[in-house]
Amino acid sequence: MLQVLQHQSTGEILVEELPVPSCPENGILVRVFHSLISAGTERTSVSKAQSSLLERALKQPQEVKKVLDSVRKDGITSTFRKVQNTLDSYKPLGYSVSGIVLESRCTEFSPGDRVACGGNKYAYHAEVVAVPKNLAVPVPEAVSSEEAAFTTLGAIAMQGVRQANVQLGMRVAVMGLGLLGQMTVQILKASGCAVAGLDVNEALFQTVQTLGADVVLPSNTDAKKTLEAFSHGLGVDAVIITASTDSDEPVKLAMEIVRKRGTVVVVGAVGMNIPRSPFYEKEVNFTISCSYGAGRYDPVYEEQGVDYPAGYVRWTENRNMQAFLELIAAGTMDVRTMTTHRFPLERAADAYALITGAVKERYSGIVLEYQRPETALKTAPILKNTKISSSAKPRETVGVNTIGVGVIGAGAFAQTSLLPHIQKSKSARLIAVATSTPVSAKSVAERFGFSGFGTDASAVAAHADVDLVLCASRHDSHAAFVLEALQQKKRIFVEKPLCVNEDELARIDTALEEHHSPDAIMVGFNRRFSEPFVKMREFFAHRKDPMTMVYRVNAGAIPRDSWIQDRAQGGRIVGECCHFIDCMAFLTGAVPTSVVAQTISTPNIQAAQHDTVSMTLTFSDGSLGTVHYFANGDSSLPKEYCEVFCEGAVAQMHNFTKLDLMRSGKAKHYSFGGGKGHAEEIAATLSAVQAGKPFPIDYAIIRAVTKATFAAEESLATGAVVRL
Repeated sequence: MLQVLQHQSTGEILVEELPVPSCPENGILVRVFHSLISAGTERTSVSKAQSSLLERALKQPQEVKKVLDSVRKDGITSTFRKVQNTLDSYKPLGYSVSGIVLESRCTEFSPGDRVACGGNKYAYHAEVVAVPKNLAVPVPEAVSSEEAAFTTLGAIAMQGVRQANVQLGMRVAVMGLGLLGQMTVQILKASGCAVAGLDVNEALFQTVQTLGADVVLPSNTDAKKTLEAFSHGLGVDAVIITASTDSDEPVKLAMEIVRKRGTVVVVGAVGMNIPRSPFYEKEVNFTISCSYGAGRYDPVYEEQGVDYPAGYVRWTENRNMQAFLELIAAGTMDVRTMTTHRFPLERAADAYALITGAVKERYSGIVLEYQRPETALKTAPILKNTKISSSAKPRETVGVNTIGVGVIGAGAFAQTSLLPHIQKSKSARLIAVATSTPVSAKSVAERFGFSGFGTDASAVAAHADVDLVLCASRHDSHAAFVLEALQQKKRIFVEKPLCVNEDELARIDTALEEHHSPDAIMVGFNRRFSEPFVKMREFFAHRKDPMTMVYRVNAGAIPRDSWIQDRAQGGRIVGECCHFIDCMAFLTGAVPTSVVAQTISTPNIQAAQHDTVSMTLTFSDGSLGTVHYFANGDSSLPKEYCEVFCEGAVAQMHNFTKLDLMRSGKAKHYSFGGGKGHAEEIAATLSAVQAGKPFPIDYAIIRAVTKATFAAEESLATGAVVRL
């Protein structure tokens, strides 16, 4: 299929051939017929990528702060890789499409249904898109596919009007008469309001009058007298700002023209340096409208498909989309008059030249048309019609006994901490990568030199040239991919955790027995490979007594709406505390035998209680370990500290940068680069596969550490000591 992309380093707009995405659970796969370019939103995004790095930094100080925070937390090397990965990638464009359902994995839609879809992570300018069910709506028979492509932007206009809480007979001003403003004018007229339109571009006035505006005026202070007459001297009841500008002037003018205790709604992206006096003197109700409506940015609603009951939330983003289509069907919303340009998908770059100003021409609604026959769509999941672009430089390997590596999931962590080390290795060939979206797969393939890419993870494990599967997808998918690799008789390196519950672990155990492959699984417990932990283990190599260990982790808070906090992902104990339990197993050479865990109790619903935990473990050699995993600290404190006491000796590890070893009244101090063992872990894994030897961590240890995390969760639930 073809899709519109923008390279984040060069800013170039491309139309590239990519694999067709997979149909999501609780979602649909849609063949697109038309998509709408949102001039305001997409112009900002495209122009940013076409700016220099200095210009981007000046315009986005918050992003610069994130980079500096990352340097402090993860070091310069890791941060540089993250930034480079972002720049050497493609960004998909678009968020409003219409088409026909090809495949459905929900009861709300069937193949052949005409639909309109939204979402800046789903409804791309692409011949085929994968969309969750709550971001798709059926298209009425009276509405054409081209008209339906306006639906997402229409829902934004609809939500802005709802936030203004307009009533029949109100006088409302709309500031900014681009596409969004023109829709807002029509919705207000359909609501029985008198409407004044304001814009700095007088070339838009005739169109807006045609669409129903009662008066149109230049957007400046000269308009105040006319608006005073328009509102019978009261001031307008509401102002809806649909402009897109960094200037504060639209908001300031809105405060001057709105009546006492009136409403100002910001829909567009405008400057917000607002003086206090008008607010105070007029008691203005100032509101910012959140995109398409209730449910926007809520992963439970958008990704999982859980709707809000209409009795409590009447107008969700989905219901706003439906209402907009009904306005078109009824003839009260005219999108054809707003459409100024139509381009075939293959000429998308010409369309973007309009909105960025590279081509000087008046525009409003810009529609992309998808004209290729269905037979042109490439449904092959991987390696067919997925050539690496000329910018990619696949590394030449030395020798014939190289390992074919296939990768499933390649997010920021994999690109920063795993793939660079595989790419550098002379013993590995990067065969194929599969990610959730075709665009990310293409970006990763080009950056690291994979021979092929796609979205079908099963194709990676089944690929004849893949000897080692590396899985770095979301936690809840790990077990399934491990089982698939075992079924294909492939060895697999899976990022932690191995799995997220006892049932998955039991199925993995059974598969290992059935396929007689006890050495087939390696889990990414990288810290045991780091220089500080290797040296610490050497320091206690000849001990006879048990150890006492304390591992303190300043984990930091993660928002409740993050995917990591989803209980289906196992939680942070299963997902990260496994690292620290494994380090203790590594130091002792023993396995956990019991776990007891406690957590804080707080009425603060934003504090995930299982994120701040103390757990104590006993080990089979009599050692005792305590993990303090805290999410309620300050980021200025280094993340990890490990302290070990044994036979009159003490070792202290300071966040992988320093190690203090003390014995017989003498102390030795060592400094390290902060690496957490990823490079050494990958090297050891590839070496084992190449030599046909067992992985560097025995499966019995992996299994015991995994069960200990499940036991910690059980202890938190029951308050009891859980014996393993």
